[in-house]
Amino acid sequence: MESSTNNVTELIFTGLFQDPEVQRVCFVVFLLVYLATVVGNGLIVLTVNVSKSLHSPMFFFLSYLSLVEITYSSTVVPKFITDLLSKIKTISLKGCVAQIFFFHFFGVTEIFLLVVMAYDRYVAICKPLHYMNIMSRPLCHVLVTGSWLGGFFHSIIQIIITIQLPFCGPNVIDHYFCDLQPLFKLACTDTSVEGVIVLANSGLIALCSFLILVSSYIVILFNLRNHSAEGRRKALSTCASHITVVLLFFGPAIFLYMRPSSTFTEDKLVAVFYTVVTPMLNPIIYTLRNAEVKIAMRRLWGKKNSGME
Repeated sequence: MESSTNNVTELIFTGLFQDPEVQRVCFVVFLLVYLATVVGNGLIVLTVNVSKSLHSPMFFFLSYLSLVEITYSSTVVPKFITDLLSKIKTISLKGCVAQIFFFHFFGVTEIFLLVVMAYDRYVAICKPLHYMNIMSRPLCHVLVTGSWLGGFFHSIIQIIITIQLPFCGPNVIDHYFCDLQPLFKLACTDTSVEGVIVLANSGLIALCSFLILVSSYIVILFNLRNHSAEGRRKALSTCASHITVVLLFFGPAIFLYMRPSSTFTEDKLVAVFYTVVTPMLNPIIYTLRNAEVKIAMRRLWGKKNSGME
């Protein structure tokens, strides 16, 4: 960044709410939600890696999804929570760019992982006899690595666009964390072209991935007609949890990124949903609907408790 065009080195967040009393209540609520996110997702990662019964590709991908949920939530929530107790909520310009990078990196990695998990369910239900041959361990590693790389390249594009912009004041961001559209409003140049590129980059990834996911589940549901009642019930149970997570994640993301930017309070509340709430819900949704994960968790805790006695 050229210092001659950047007089701004520090940014101030307006935050989510202005009332100090409301902020204190939010601090307690969001701290508990964040702790539940880390513990819940961490428990899934631990259970999948320790349990011998959870070595199928589905659980391999689930453990990586939970890992991404922890990192994704951690790019925004700890700073947001501590800011709720601060009178003036500040972040350096470099810190802001770093937050944008990691937020988009982990967010898009999650999108690609959800697509990979849908492909895994498609192969398991539509080609059951060839499942273990197709979803081999090397392919699973390639798909996970591809998801991380996809997120990385998406984020690099966003950052290359951002660091070329001049910031010469004002320095107040109308949000509770750094994202591209609120930051673009502070640039002392026209950012309409950059806005369109970002919209295409973020919005199209979200929309195309969502359409792929919806199509894959339509094909899966169509194929389930040929299965036994028990097979249908088991497949639908697994797919229902996946579809729920997809809707919770993509609904707000498409709402925010597939339309012109605005700074309504609703936008911030929608952002709270997918930065704070959704990462906590995912482990609950997956474990409540999956008997194998619940059994493995019971075994894991049974071992730990017997080891302590």
